[in-house]
Amino acid sequence: NGKLDEFKKIHITPNEFKYYGMVGGSEVKVFDTDCGKVGLLICYDVEFPELSRILADQGMQILFVPFMTDTQNGYIRVRTCAQARALENECYVAIAGSVGNLPRVNNMDIQYSQSAVFTPSDFAFPNNAIKAEATPNAEMVLIADVDLYALRDLHEYGTVKVKKDRRKDLYEVKLLK
Repeated sequence: NGKLDEFKKIHITPNEFKYYGMVGGSEVKVFDTDCGKVGLLICYDVEFPELSRILADQGMQILFVPFMTDTQNGYIRVRTCAQARALENECYVAIAGSVGNLPRVNNMDIQYSQSAVFTPSDFAFPNNAIKAEATPNAEMVLIADVDLYALRDLHEYGTVKVKKDRRKDLYEVKLLK
């Protein structure tokens, strides 16, 4: 419908505060689009599994994770956490990072990235739970088709049903604001 909306990164790294004075947001929400229910976590946010669980409980089907990491170590944290979020929440997760050099921007002189689309791990999905991957540290566009009906079937007939089997009688994850 052309509506614009926004999401503010929640978890700010020490360098983001030091160099840019960034302040974290306080809202987690699912965007209802014509392509499905979409969640957004920015970079460091994906390292906190509670946020994606809240989004999954709100019906999220696809999680987008834009990121900027300056080292391969930082990239591996984002990638590994993003893939875990796909498994934990039985959803698709697309990560997209920046590559190249910005020598005139504080704390952004170099970046490391590899974009990818992760899936749950079950029969209807790739064996390695990776739908698509870009070439590491290269500027390119990654396009992948995802099947939202496969997610619905997974939730109903999957080998394990994380969304149904979670022991909500023992614990809960909720927003305080």
